[in-house]
Amino acid sequence: MEVLFYILLILLLAKVFGELFERVGFPSILGELLSGVVLGTFLIHQESEIITFLAEMGAIFLLFTAGYKEVHLRDLRESSKKASIASVSQILVAFSAGFLLGMYFQFSTFESIFMGVAFSPTSIGVVVRTLIDMDYLSSKPGSMMLSSSILDDIIGIFLLSIVVTMATYDQFPSAVQILFILSKIVAFVAIMLIFRVKFFPTLFAYVHKMHVKESIFAFVIMVALFSAYLAEVFGLHAVIGAFIGGVMISDISHAKIEHVQSKVTGVAYGLFVPIFFAFIGLSVNIATLQTVGLFSVAVVLLALAGKLIGGFAGGRLIGFDNYDSLIFGVGVMPRAGVELVLISIGKELGVIGDEIFSAIVLMVAVSIFISPVLLKMAIQSKERTKSINT
Repeated sequence: MEVLFYILLILLLAKVFGELFERVGFPSILGELLSGVVLGTFLIHQESEIITFLAEMGAIFLLFTAGYKEVHLRDLRESSKKASIASVSQILVAFSAGFLLGMYFQFSTFESIFMGVAFSPTSIGVVVRTLIDMDYLSSKPGSMMLSSSILDDIIGIFLLSIVVTMATYDQFPSAVQILFILSKIVAFVAIMLIFRVKFFPTLFAYVHKMHVKESIFAFVIMVALFSAYLAEVFGLHAVIGAFIGGVMISDISHAKIEHVQSKVTGVAYGLFVPIFFAFIGLSVNIATLQTVGLFSVAVVLLALAGKLIGGFAGGRLIGFDNYDSLIFGVGVMPRAGVELVLISIGKELGVIGDEIFSAIVLMVAVSIFISPVLLKMAIQSKERTKSINT
């Protein structure tokens, strides 16, 4: 029964620390990570299969909720051209920075590729509050950040699926194997699209008429579990399936009822996701961070610089001026959920060791701290310049 006490402690500290960080203006994810670090340092020194399972469920529901609530297929179609140019630009620069850094520090090719993938996604949620506070969410760079961050996550999930399959083969794949990997991804997405067009709308229209309590909520959860399971059947990771499953029902009206979304979010962020973030904190090796200080600093600086430079270049490519390009580049710097899912999978598969794992957790924490501050400074600088010129 000791594990029940540990779960209670994890949830309690995750919420208390999360609240403290929220009150001083930072995302609660920092508090949840810190709660895990504290518990791992002072109390919980052994991994429990139950806690590990709950953390895996947290990763699944984190990405399912992202696809279900945040991705809007219609909006993506409308803004995909410009957003894709900006996204590809910053992902290419960020991926290259991570890969080259890994090679410079003489990590294996697998580890270096994984670092590049972990450098690639963006967490727009970290800066949304700043954009709202400064009435900048509907601006050109603000709206582009939203579209680009969604594409970032989709591209990141695609890259993750390739890297996970590479790790499963335990070798760099040949051209035939790469085609096989791509064919599995395409087959899985094709099946999910068929479900999206032919099955899910009819299913949820029927479920909407059911008298059983919470039937819509239950079937939304079933879609999350089904898509996660189906992905594993295809040799992909469960979180990839969960994200795609969420996207496939994100614009089905009977599935995306407001109070159902609220309940899905409640299950995810009330239970599973805090345990996942705390579990990441539990897995951080503080001693490793101390012994690889130069590497950790390099990871933080290059990860942030890669997004800033790539985002600025992407902004210029789609016609933004220097100020809007800088605002866009700063806005895509923060990392959070997807990156932590990536590295937890990498550690689980044995692709990356404690050095890379701990350094990327540190990078995520630093990016969450400084990105809103730099974004506010960039917006204020533009506003001052406009007022001087007028």
